Amino acid sequence: MSDLSKLCIHSITTKPLGLREAAGKYASAGVSAISVWQDAVAAYGENHKATGEMIRSEGIDVACYVRGGFFTALEGSGRLKAIDENKRIIDEAAEIGAPLVVLVCGATPGQSLFESRKQITEGIAESVKHAAAAGIKLGIEPLHPMYADSRSAVNTMTQANAICDEVGHPNLGITVDVFHTWWDDRLEAELKIAGEKNRIFSFHICDWKNLPEDMLNDRGLMGEGVIDIPQIRKWVNESGFTGYEEVEIFSNRYWAMDQDEYLEKIKEAYLATK
Repeated sequence: MSDLSKLCIHSITTKPLGLREAAGKYASAGVSAISVWQDAVAAYGENHKATGEMIRSEGIDVACYVRGGFFTALEGSGRLKAIDENKRIIDEAAEIGAPLVVLVCGATPGQSLFESRKQITEGIAESVKHAAAAGIKLGIEPLHPMYADSRSAVNTMTQANAICDEVGHPNLGITVDVFHTWWDDRLEAELKIAGEKNRIFSFHICDWKNLPEDMLNDRGLMGEGVIDIPQIRKWVNESGFTGYEEVEIFSNRYWAMDQDEYLEKIKEAYLATK
């Protein structure tokens, strides 16, 4: 049997499936782990501890909890509220048994990206203390610059490494997503820096389709687009990362198809691009 021991799938990837159904189908397909989105837990309807127990009873791991972040706001009260929200998310991750919370850091129209990055750094510095006490790691996920207006002012590995350096906490690292970082000519060098500092916490894969129809919901299966996934995987592995390879795909087209067929396509694409 082909090796799927590192294959993890985000619950959002097969969004039409309920969380119990997704966990069962992933396990039956040989997938090793699931990354759980908050909306999937809410729809499941049980508390976070029971949700984690259900997932593990199906025979798969919980790789991470998605997502925290969104630290920026024009008013100080909004930034304090965001920190409280992130502490709640960290507690939920601990209850579900996820070792990591992925951070989509936020950006606020009406203020500069420089100010947003300052607020992000301050918010993370406050939140990571709570995370450490709960035994949870935080992974900054740099997002493609097309999302810099309102989703994240952290758009490169260079910026993520700089925030990690400034905060200086071992529970803070980076989530590397090929969709968001493949274009960056500093990627190899910054992955090496991150690896030397033991801060590559998770690795997401999918593909960037040529001329996507939607900025958010038209990602491709691995090998369907223009990203050199094997090369980036090689750099990540050379940097010392040994964790799961997490398939995270937002796709109106794939959500509309039979999810059992889609799951087989995910496995085939994963194995074909290893």
